[in-house]
Amino acid sequence: MTCRQLGGACDIEFRAQTFEQMAELSRNHGMKMFQEHDGAHIRAMEEMMEMTKNPDQMKNWHESRKKEFDSLPDELS
Repeated sequence: MTCRQLGGACDIEFRAQTFEQMAELSRNHGMKMFQEHDGAHIRAMEEMMEMTKNPDQMKNWHESRKKEFDSLPDELS
């Protein structure tokens, strides 16, 4: 999956065996981009933080990303 598919701002690809590992890779990338003061990623993080204020919206977003991950062929995830 890409950073953008996971709520980020770029098309860097992450590969993992589980969705939890994928989320961790995405978080680490986001933190790196934050430390580098990448404006596009900071805006994406702000949007995600706004979403966390609505638990139902966040839950739906998370479930849809997990379903997308689960639907990928093993060699592509």
